[in-house]
Amino acid sequence: MKRRDFLLASGSVLPALAITRAMAESGHVHHNQGEPSASVRDPQGYRPVHTPNGWTLPHRLVDGVKEFHLVAEEIEHEFAPGSRAKCWGYNGTSPGPTLEAVEGDRVRIYVSNRLPEHTSIHWHGLILPSGMDGVSGLTQPAIQPGETFVYEFTLQQHGTHMYHPHADEMVQLAMGMMGLFIIHPKDGEPEPIARDYAILLHNWAMHPGTSRPDPAVMVEFDLWTMNSKVFPAIDTLVAASGERVRIRLGNLSMWNHPIHLHGVQFQVTGSDGGRWPREQWRSEVTEIIGVGQMRDIEFVGVPGDWAFHCHMSHHTMNPMGHDLPNTLGVNQDGVEEKIRTLLPGYMAMGKHGMGEHQDHTDSGHMTGPPNTLPMMMGKGPFGNIEMGGMFTVVKVRDGLAAGDFRDPGWYRHPEGEVARRVSADPDYGQPARRGKLAGPKSETLPVPKRQGHQH
Repeated sequence: MKRRDFLLASGSVLPALAITRAMAESGHVHHNQGEPSASVRDPQGYRPVHTPNGWTLPHRLVDGVKEFHLVAEEIEHEFAPGSRAKCWGYNGTSPGPTLEAVEGDRVRIYVSNRLPEHTSIHWHGLILPSGMDGVSGLTQPAIQPGETFVYEFTLQQHGTHMYHPHADEMVQLAMGMMGLFIIHPKDGEPEPIARDYAILLHNWAMHPGTSRPDPAVMVEFDLWTMNSKVFPAIDTLVAASGERVRIRLGNLSMWNHPIHLHGVQFQVTGSDGGRWPREQWRSEVTEIIGVGQMRDIEFVGVPGDWAFHCHMSHHTMNPMGHDLPNTLGVNQDGVEEKIRTLLPGYMAMGKHGMGEHQDHTDSGHMTGPPNTLPMMMGKGPFGNIEMGGMFTVVKVRDGLAAGDFRDPGWYRHPEGEVARRVSADPDYGQPARRGKLAGPKSETLPVPKRQGHQH
């Protein structure tokens, strides 16, 4: 039996009751407290970036040079309540702290290595001297365990950038080593930004029942994250009605991500190359963020709770089985009793879709392996949201104070503005229809054999 076939049989694609309880006991599914100081402009004139679930690294000014200190080290990271892992990051977190500076600044960045192996840091997309580019073996010696190196250069551009290792990259990126480097324009913004968010997209191979990411996986990932969190542990993005909001997105995963925002047509306004000239802006509702790319999107807040997510449907799910037999429409009467003689606790599922998984687990019918997140999580004001992974909510409210990043709770829809039931009769109305409906004779249609599941 394949590993992922066993996952279905053991019920590990289902959420564990303990995880459900942990989320319920935490109160509202989104509990970000925000950073009140984020509304205060820096003395250099820019509005600081807000990194959901993250933080900004303080610096000190030494003889006109901004000094930062990064520490590469093993950390204990929580993807969401119920799943913790030993990962690698910077200064205690994954992603590492966001670095912020201004075009024209001279920066000095110390990097201490507390990992069990050598490392380096590449400043992704930055224009700088070759010897500061951070490619181990090519532009510098590797930073050995216990050593501290220093990088120093003048920022020649503005825009949304990243930092990550260029040493044993497959392992170190897979383990969570990454961070954001935001460089603000020295001449200010042509259109002022009221709220400026920054998010790194990533993927993790956290196999069910394990506690370390698997760096050897190249395709079948288990967790898809925004700033190393999965829904519903990802902070909500908050704004006041009418505020201009920017979301900076960087992709250090191994897949491209079509990021979709409900409720508005946003403008794509920038990238690693900085904020584009106005004539290059374009209106979209979904923007593909390619591997290694950065994109800035901007919009004016409209009241409501708006989903914000990757549009690859399996990227908005948590650990789930791959290469499993398709059980849609399969008569599973009596299957549970027979299989339970071999696998106690087995539950046959999937005849009518996956939506029943969260209901079954919330009721305590099944548990999954320890330290494994549910496939579907999160409850909203109208029931299960049935999401995970790269999904969060943009919450826009009238009268929200500048710099208030606290979660305002669920949106109260004006009367008459919520979709409602008008009938429980499946034969309601006289809708126009074409084609042939499935019926008893449809069971005689040929069923193609899938490789690996032929009998």
